[in-house]
Amino acid sequence: MGMDRIIKKKRWTLKKITLILVSVAFLAAVIYGFLSQEKGTALNVDLEKLTIATVEKGPFQEYIPVNGNVLPLQEFFLVANEGGKVEQIFIREGTLVEPGDQIMKLSNADLQLEYLSRETQLLDEQNRLRTLKLELEQSRLQLKGELMALEHEILMQKRTFLRNQDLFNEKLLSTQDYENSHDQYEYLLRRKDITVQTHEQTLALSQAEIEKLNASIIQTESHMRILQSKMDDLIIRAPISGQLTSLNAEIGQFKAPGQSIGQIDVLDGFRVQAEIDEYYLPRIDRGQIGEVEVSGQTFTLETRIIYPEVIDSRFKTDMYFTGETPAGLKRGQTLKIRLQLGDLTEAVLLARGGFYQHTGGNWVYMLDEGGTVAKKRSIKLNRYNPRFYEVIDGLKPGDQVIVSSYDHFGDHDRLILK
Repeated sequence: MGMDRIIKKKRWTLKKITLILVSVAFLAAVIYGFLSQEKGTALNVDLEKLTIATVEKGPFQEYIPVNGNVLPLQEFFLVANEGGKVEQIFIREGTLVEPGDQIMKLSNADLQLEYLSRETQLLDEQNRLRTLKLELEQSRLQLKGELMALEHEILMQKRTFLRNQDLFNEKLLSTQDYENSHDQYEYLLRRKDITVQTHEQTLALSQAEIEKLNASIIQTESHMRILQSKMDDLIIRAPISGQLTSLNAEIGQFKAPGQSIGQIDVLDGFRVQAEIDEYYLPRIDRGQIGEVEVSGQTFTLETRIIYPEVIDSRFKTDMYFTGETPAGLKRGQTLKIRLQLGDLTEAVLLARGGFYQHTGGNWVYMLDEGGTVAKKRSIKLNRYNPRFYEVIDGLKPGDQVIVSSYDHFGDHDRLILK
């Protein structure tokens, strides 16, 4: 009896191999499609609504725009040195003045009364001085007369005493008579000395009083000169040549000492005072250049004065024209100045635009070579001026960048431009 033969089942059939090959091909196609697909999301945008700028290389000047106020080269502020009521106004604003021209007059009753009081005091002191000098002269004459009389009396008594002395020596005169004549002579001598001393003391006291009165008169005259100067200051006069550009006064109005009255401007030229954000204070120095355009012509300004005081986050600088001054400038006129912050250099430049508010200058949408897709590109910016940013990394000349606002682009990685 024959034995049955076991037939082995084929493991790889044609059908199975075909199925595996189809599956592998499909999986490869899926993987290839996945790998070939760009990562991130895309957004369709209207090309006409975008602003596209080409990165370029060229001269770069860092500057900031500031507003400047036109002022005269020199201003003189009128103040009331002495307080008083406005009594008379001689001229009004806009008038050209010369040194010494009267502008207005103040009245001060207290000052006038004080001057009259000092004047009366001076007259009294001068009269008293004349009286003292007269009394002193009379005292001198009186002393002179008394001394003449005493000297005559002493001379006569001396003669008597000498005769009595001879008689006494010859025993022809009593001792008592001799001593009486001697005592009378000594008395007259002492009387002369006392008279001289008394008059000298009197004269010394009178002289001291005269000197004291002289000093008082000098002091009174000094006070009167000061008062006269104050009264002269009640008339406000122009100290310099120029134009009276303001006058803050009305008849009957009271002006306190030191209060501002008006202003005179020297019309020889103009300066420009600019207010700048305090952020730039460390970068502003004397000699810094600014440019201003007036009537289509560019003029150069130079920073000469920097005021360190910061008010409301801003500080002031005074700038002066280095060459020609624009014609027709008016005090108070506003000029737009381009104030330079550095030297002119070559740089890679990107036009400024609204994109910066969204990206902070850290990235941009850059167009591909075909100009149909814009992709995110990391960049690094440095200095800037109102027209350009200086690019130091991420872009090269010729690249095209969307510089308009990114507010409506969300967080998409690519923009499809249509």
